[in-house]
Amino acid sequence: MIRTAILILLAGPAIAQDSFSLPSGCTGYVTVQKRGCIVSHLFTCQSDPTGHQRRVDMNDTGLIYLGTIDAETQWIESTHVVANSTERLLPNAADSASFTQLRATGRDDWDFETEDNLGLRSRNVGTDEIISQFASIDGIGLQITAFTITVTDPATGQFLWSGVGQEYIHPEWRTFLSGARTITTPTETYDTDNTPVEFSFPGETGFLAVNPRYDCDVVISGPVPDATLAAIKRN
Repeated sequence: MIRTAILILLAGPAIAQDSFSLPSGCTGYVTVQKRGCIVSHLFTCQSDPTGHQRRVDMNDTGLIYLGTIDAETQWIESTHVVANSTERLLPNAADSASFTQLRATGRDDWDFETEDNLGLRSRNVGTDEIISQFASIDGIGLQITAFTITVTDPATGQFLWSGVGQEYIHPEWRTFLSGARTITTPTETYDTDNTPVEFSFPGETGFLAVNPRYDCDVVISGPVPDATLAAIKRN
């Protein structure tokens, strides 16, 4: 199983390596250095269905996230390593996320449920909207999107968390890249910013680097709320 292979690969001494080693049968296509002391690697694997792609995130302590999306950027699976939590997309969504719809009309509404490894379900309702047709980061042309999301308990309707913010999309990569966002939980509101800063491609310096480069010297007061992990699924 690829998820297990990555966890084994990056456990213990592997963290000290200078380059992230992809599992057998997988091919990386870009490494993204982000704000917030995050470096992400995007890759595809031969064993996955057509259109699926994977992402791993690392901070200055090691692996923190593994995720899989499909060609429509649906959140197929999200593993938050520190919290030891994995969420999977449930079938029969009321309104599935559609990258095709977003690109064609400039807006996509979605309403779907996920279930974690403890059997807890979440209803995710939100919108993506293209607000600018072109932005350039490190020479890469992107589109800017705005998003809203509200997450509730589908059984009781209890509010779990919500988010608003800005993201970026790359039409050919068919993926979202995170930006600045505001997360609200029942007890607090806080901001995060994992905007891309640099892109590295196969053969370039920095491709598959394990060390994040930006904002790692920023001191965060107090623990990072769990909702931050839940809010970072596809980007």
